[in-house]
Amino acid sequence: MKNGLVRSCLIAASMILLLSCGGGSDGGSFAPVGASGVSSDTAFRGLYRGASSGDGTSTSAGGSASADGTSSADGSGGPDGSTTASAGGDDSGVGSGGTGVSTADAVGIGGVDGLGSIIVNGLRYETDSAVFSVEDAPALQIGMTAKVTGPFNAEFTSGVAKQVASAAELRGPVASVDLAGGSFTLMGTTVTTDEATVWAKATGLAGLLPGAAVQVWGLPAAPGVLRATRVEQHPASSAPIATGTVQNLNTGSRLFTLGSLSVDYGTASFTGGIDASTLANGAIVRVRAAAQATPGMLSAMVVEAWYTVPQVSSTPVQLAGIITDYTALTSFRLLGTAVDAASAQITGGPPNAIGNGVKVEVGGTMTGGVLLATKLTIRHVPGTGGPASFKLIGPVAGYSSPASFLVRGQQVDASGPGVAFVNGSLANLLNGARVTVSGSRIVNGVLIAQQVAFD
Repeated sequence: MKNGLVRSCLIAASMILLLSCGGGSDGGSFAPVGASGVSSDTAFRGLYRGASSGDGTSTSAGGSASADGTSSADGSGGPDGSTTASAGGDDSGVGSGGTGVSTADAVGIGGVDGLGSIIVNGLRYETDSAVFSVEDAPALQIGMTAKVTGPFNAEFTSGVAKQVASAAELRGPVASVDLAGGSFTLMGTTVTTDEATVWAKATGLAGLLPGAAVQVWGLPAAPGVLRATRVEQHPASSAPIATGTVQNLNTGSRLFTLGSLSVDYGTASFTGGIDASTLANGAIVRVRAAAQATPGMLSAMVVEAWYTVPQVSSTPVQLAGIITDYTALTSFRLLGTAVDAASAQITGGPPNAIGNGVKVEVGGTMTGGVLLATKLTIRHVPGTGGPASFKLIGPVAGYSSPASFLVRGQQVDASGPGVAFVNGSLANLLNGARVTVSGSRIVNGVLIAQQVAFD
């Protein structure tokens, strides 16, 4: 009897301790709690401000969000379909247990690899209690860049999203196309593409013509260069957007450049943790303007700090990006963040393939302003290429044929001769069937399926 009472007390105490330290709903072991404090709201606003912008987009709270990470508007969305939605919950996150940094402050930044809930950099986040802020599109879609705040496990495979934010990086007319180089220019920026670039309402680089108005989500690389994760055609009347690394800052004239684009910030408002006095060369910013009256010059309405990550030591962080400032595995930058990957487990290629221009995913914890990586995955090496993988998890909808159906709002074509069906056959592909669809290409807005697995 006495032993039973002691055992019961120990179990109860263990449960209280687990909940206070942030046990996740997926059963994974979440990254350790750090030693000093920063709120998840602060980390969230550091990248995406959550206020009305100059082109009429809105990020006021309301609406609802489904478990696949798409948002439903509540009437507050702007003319371009921007919405903010909450999936409910009290946003209490995962508690810090009084030790400072909560695992809820963990941050992931990268392209959306899949829906159901959402997958970013191969890490699947549950989104049942997430608050979504999606600008420049009616809902989160594959290929869009996103910042996710919320805890994830030490293996960087599963997590629980508390906040999800996404917005386009570039918008305007295409200036030129370089088919041989796999790039095009837009808003003074060279936009490079790779196997993982999602082409929405476009057949690919060859389908782009100078003068065409497009919207791009992507990852800043060297100054003046951005790697596209999603490209879609957009109305020519839409307000311009530019994102990149600040150079040639002239505080007297209140000018700086993003690639070959000059930005006049004389009347701009600032957000995301910077202002006119703290703006500096090397900072990654996103600029919105009402219009572009003069070629090569943009009069900014809003200048936002972009791709910021928490600097508090012990904060878990996972990033995707293009390596810059490489000197060794101990010292390079990703999205402007210093990285030390000397002790990281490296997959996707040999360590000697790592260098400037290589696309990677890294995960680790912040220490003294440096991301100490425990994991690094090579995703694309210039001249060599790399794998791409997209995934949809959910019920089939809008089925008309194997070549045309929807999963999580994404159009799918599973009619190819090489498509593998798992735990079922083509005859089972009907509305309502729960499936996991995998593919490596999205062309003209359609995921070309390589495998369909039935749940």
